[in-house]
Amino acid sequence: MPTSEPPTSGPDRVPGRGDARFAVVDPSTGETFDEAPDQQPDELDAVVDRAHRAWHDWRADPAARATALRRAADAVEAAGDGLARLLTREQGKPLAESYAEIARTAARLRYFAGLAPRTRRIGDGRPVRSEVRWRPLGPVAAIVPWNFPLQLAAAKFAPALAAGNTVVLKPSPCTPLATRLLGSVLATALPEDVLTVVTGREPLGARLASHPRIRHVTFTGSVPTGRAVARATAASLARVTLELGGNDAAVLLDDVDVDRIADRLFWAAFRNCGQVCMAVKRVYAPARLHAEVVEALARRAKTVAVGSGLDPDTRLGPVNNAPQLARVEHLTRRALADGARAAAGGHRLDGPGYFFAPTILTDVPPDSPVVTEEQFGPVLPVLPYRGLDEAVDAANGTGFGLGGSVWGTDTDRAEAVADRLECGTAWINHHAELSLAQPFAGTKDSGVGVAGGPWGLYGNLRPFVVHRPEEE
Repeated sequence: MPTSEPPTSGPDRVPGRGDARFAVVDPSTGETFDEAPDQQPDELDAVVDRAHRAWHDWRADPAARATALRRAADAVEAAGDGLARLLTREQGKPLAESYAEIARTAARLRYFAGLAPRTRRIGDGRPVRSEVRWRPLGPVAAIVPWNFPLQLAAAKFAPALAAGNTVVLKPSPCTPLATRLLGSVLATALPEDVLTVVTGREPLGARLASHPRIRHVTFTGSVPTGRAVARATAASLARVTLELGGNDAAVLLDDVDVDRIADRLFWAAFRNCGQVCMAVKRVYAPARLHAEVVEALARRAKTVAVGSGLDPDTRLGPVNNAPQLARVEHLTRRALADGARAAAGGHRLDGPGYFFAPTILTDVPPDSPVVTEEQFGPVLPVLPYRGLDEAVDAANGTGFGLGGSVWGTDTDRAEAVADRLECGTAWINHHAELSLAQPFAGTKDSGVGVAGGPWGLYGNLRPFVVHRPEEE
């Protein structure tokens, strides 16, 4: 299998100094285990120029694109073992979750290989035949965070490539290695310079977002950085798609069967150590069931296996990086200082690595930052409510609007409540499950634009209208 060493050719072949590198840390130990190229902003001109040249041939043959994307999916699956172990090493998630992420990456390539834009004829009573056709945009910048580096990269590059664009992909400096390896794997199936991986620390991402020859910037990350990306694209008037995280609420109704839903609810909050944009980050439970909900979740938090993602018994790995661990710890300490109680966890774990005990908080002030902000870690506040309107108002009471869920025995009633949530996706009796064929978008501060399904494809295209007289 390929190693994490830089390939001698392929998607991250960039002219330049070539000797600058930065450390990559294993979050289960807190120690450096490898390095990645620290490419500089002034190297991007050559990268984007090559992507622009490659675009002319890539956009010309939709059938060849579909074939190449299917070959790419096969290549990703064939490289699954090496990709999964490297992903777990730098991201921290359990190995089984890394394999699932790689499977999703391959599935997304196949899904978009099977999509094609449809030409539409418009009739308006005039003796003119008008057709709406679709054209690709040009080079696309994909800027990806560290929680799902491969899956989120594919969510950006698969529709962009299927639409006929080329892509410059920049992963987070916390997780560059698996993305570089993925780029090398994809280079065996894609033409040269159609997908280029660049790695480096800031201001590399800022320069990529503001590059004048980039025609679409797609970014996943924090709200402040998303706003900076939007400002950066203004000068070139590039299209921008922003997925800026969430603070998803789970509203439990008074007819909920706590024992039946407890496992699903726990993992909706704690999968990938809570580092999921659409994870449950707040639970609102009826006052009479609140103690039962807290106890059920705390019991699971106290017994779940926490450790290195390479250990087959591990269910929860570490927080990915030191700054994020410090944020999780700060939010938890602030809540405890304000009167909250930890029914489970509430502290860092002793020993090396970035481990935080799975935490269930009760008696949390509703205005505590651990409730109103996105904690993005293994911490879950559970808040009581007395009236359903109160719960819905609280669920809608933050600046976020990515997802939400309602849990109860009467699913018709639950759906009626879900329809009142101010978010892009609402689930009934489950959470954070997405089909490749559905749109994914947030409201309010959770983002701009739409990813997923045909909407994701058309987000990488522009309409082109042709008029011609009808034959007499």
